[in-house]
Amino acid sequence: MTNNTKPIVAISADHAGYTLKEAIKIAFKDTLTFIDFGTDSEDSMDYPDVAHPMAEAVESAKADWGIAICGSGNGINMTVNKHKDIRSALCWRVDLAELARQHNNANVLSIPARFISEALALDIVNAFANTSFEGGRHERRVNKICM
Repeated sequence: MTNNTKPIVAISADHAGYTLKEAIKIAFKDTLTFIDFGTDSEDSMDYPDVAHPMAEAVESAKADWGIAICGSGNGINMTVNKHKDIRSALCWRVDLAELARQHNNANVLSIPARFISEALALDIVNAFANTSFEGGRHERRVNKICM
């Protein structure tokens, strides 16, 4: 990302997260640029089909970071974390999103659509988007995540 441009965010959701994905895109349209990897409806589908391409966009730096949404947040989070350069954090509170960025240099935010309100999800995305990695002692730990 260069100065004076909006961050590029890869976003994906399964059927349970579709409505929340669309709400996030609308709420942040003025501050974030989205690459949407689907899904495009509430019709049942398999979250890995949208999670892997989203994670690949973050890994290849086509996106600055990502958002992954499913019903519990767990399945899609597990899927994207199979990618070597992804550090996805399942967050259901604002402070968890802040800490994931500050201490873990998380580059994907996983959201449990069926367990939090839209308003809270938007606050979590805002916190994730506006929190930076602290580095320092955390850098050493993050470097040990991938083997």
